[in-house]
Amino acid sequence: MAMAPGSDAIIIGAGLSGLVAAAELVDAGKRVTIVDQEPEATFGGQAWWSFGGLFLVDSPEQRRMGIRDSLELARADWAGTAGFDRPEDDHARAWAEAYLAWAAGEKRAWLRDKGIGLFPVVGWAERGGDTATRHGNSVPRFHIVWGTGPGILEPFIRTVRRGVDEGLVTLLFRHRVDALSVTDGRVHGVTGSILAPDDAERGAPSNRDVVGDFALQADAVVVASGGIGGNHDLVRAAWPERLGTPPTRMLSGVPEHVDGRGLGIAEVAGARLVNGDRMWHYVEGLENYAPVWQRHGIRILPGPSSLWLDATGRRLPTPLFPGFDTLGTLAHLRNTGYDHSWFVTTQSIIEKEFALSGSEQNPDLTGKSVRELLRQRLGKGATEPVEAFKRQGADFIVADSVDELVERMAALEPNAPLDTDRVRDEIASRDRMLDNGFGKDAQLTAVRGARRYRGDKLIRVARPHRLTDPVHGPLIAVRLHVITRKSLGGIQTDLDCRALDADGSPIRGLYAVGEAAGFGGGGVHGYRSLEGTFLGGCLHTGLRAGRAIARG
Repeated sequence: MAMAPGSDAIIIGAGLSGLVAAAELVDAGKRVTIVDQEPEATFGGQAWWSFGGLFLVDSPEQRRMGIRDSLELARADWAGTAGFDRPEDDHARAWAEAYLAWAAGEKRAWLRDKGIGLFPVVGWAERGGDTATRHGNSVPRFHIVWGTGPGILEPFIRTVRRGVDEGLVTLLFRHRVDALSVTDGRVHGVTGSILAPDDAERGAPSNRDVVGDFALQADAVVVASGGIGGNHDLVRAAWPERLGTPPTRMLSGVPEHVDGRGLGIAEVAGARLVNGDRMWHYVEGLENYAPVWQRHGIRILPGPSSLWLDATGRRLPTPLFPGFDTLGTLAHLRNTGYDHSWFVTTQSIIEKEFALSGSEQNPDLTGKSVRELLRQRLGKGATEPVEAFKRQGADFIVADSVDELVERMAALEPNAPLDTDRVRDEIASRDRMLDNGFGKDAQLTAVRGARRYRGDKLIRVARPHRLTDPVHGPLIAVRLHVITRKSLGGIQTDLDCRALDADGSPIRGLYAVGEAAGFGGGGVHGYRSLEGTFLGGCLHTGLRAGRAIARG
């Protein structure tokens, strides 16, 4: 067995939360070993693929857009969204309060100190329920990082690389942790397998050929290995009854190496896992026409105008409009008996309202190019990535008439009984509501309301129009799939990120951060998330863990 000298901390996983913790420790002059089962090409983990949205409260960007936000309003939104109702939620509540205070306080200045800039238009993702006390963001809080996911990672990778140069950091890729070393209740290291070299590109599957083993020792071990979204068997096993039946066919919004192994290893060492049935998956998934990993899906970040139909052609009920209620829509669709649904939309709507999640799907923002941003977002046509999916994706149908559209929808899913007459009626009934600037259609009322926010009117929400108006054509149908994304539960932790045992006592030497810790406390989000808080949860937990370990 290969042995390595001791460190102040071992971090399991080279994703965002682990890198933030490592960077804090490097700045404190501590010795860090980072181990990851994947090749170095995956450095940065899931965050590299992200759109880069961050939740902030009462920011200068919000105020410049005319948004009145406050910690009190954000706290009410979080409570209405999380729905904390379990005894094990006590630590999650404390984490939620700490995160809200950070998002309304230190967070933005800390980001700026790291060189992380923000796009000036604040987005309004996941508007939520239909009353002021229910889930969702009451105001826009989705701040897009200039540079998307890679832009968030860059300062922490830079610090870790500096640590390597200074002899403080050891990077061990292709090192898979198989167990934590525990003596007298204290975690003091890890053991595992050395995997064969692999030149797989970022996110692609790598081999699991064992060529050796290793052991490492440290004063602290940090589990930063993520959740279960790449392991569909674990997702289905944890699927709660409240979300209906798990899909037979799902897409993956994360690579296959997001496999849940770290959670099981921590549990064997005595850590308490909580809220495994709380999860966050999207229903606006597209099959990637150029997949990197198996079942690779890309999510549409939709504006509110598309007509949403279930697999049979029935319109989704209020308030299940695009961009409003992710888990409510998931639960509704899972009770239809089918694994897909449909957007019926127009060229004008996709030009204004369709964004694709992911750094690679937003080259203008990722590349920090103002010229490209103006050309892509304000020029003629949809963005090039959206147009590419429209041309090459398996889920887009483009038609010149309603009859052609519904016939091709039915042909694409021959095993689902699409009621084509009903689809025609839904389109015609919706279009009749455009005869006046008012009416009883709640979705059109929501669209008009969204356009009162100048950020949405500028780049996010199309002017209301008939789907059958040829000026706004052609007609487009988009088949949508469930796409796995985040685990909302995980290792229960205190506010110093120390892993807790079954009795609620800290396990000496063991810490957990990011998705492995339910983004704090084993489930800071409760049952639902306010958008922009996943990356933020990785930043917050990594920061707190790094500071706690550095203090000793």
